[in-house]
Amino acid sequence: MTQPTETSGLVDGHTRDGRPLPAPDADSRPYWEAADRGVFMFQRCRACSRPQFYARALCRHCHATDLAWEPASGGGSIASFTRVSRAPSQAFAQGGPYVIALVDLDEGVRFLCNVIDSPHDEVRIGARVQVVFEARVAADGQVHKLPQVKLRAVTC
Repeated sequence: MTQPTETSGLVDGHTRDGRPLPAPDADSRPYWEAADRGVFMFQRCRACSRPQFYARALCRHCHATDLAWEPASGGGSIASFTRVSRAPSQAFAQGGPYVIALVDLDEGVRFLCNVIDSPHDEVRIGARVQVVFEARVAADGQVHKLPQVKLRAVTC
């Protein structure tokens, strides 16, 4: 049984079906703990007030160390995406085809995720999305949640 280890946030654990899970480190642990509660968190520098994502020990803009965690609203838009028809490994074969997107959250940070529970032919650059959390069961039976997005319903 593979146990996640501290590896600077790199993948080192797997779900029962072989998909990778994150391995939180000291910088990313608050993010992953919040995700398991269904909350998307990002950092904001208290020195320059700019947001950042992914988690770091220093502000990527001014290099200050005074960073605070803030919850995101979860709203955003697709900056770019691709449809994956051929899985990169056997671990992802059962879920394909699928859509991977770069998403700009309304708070000013960008993250990479899957677009789930949405028709693939409706995914477009600029489409409004909402963060949702996909539960994945680790090999040891522990449930972890990964942030993904789904398309928001279009209202006129």
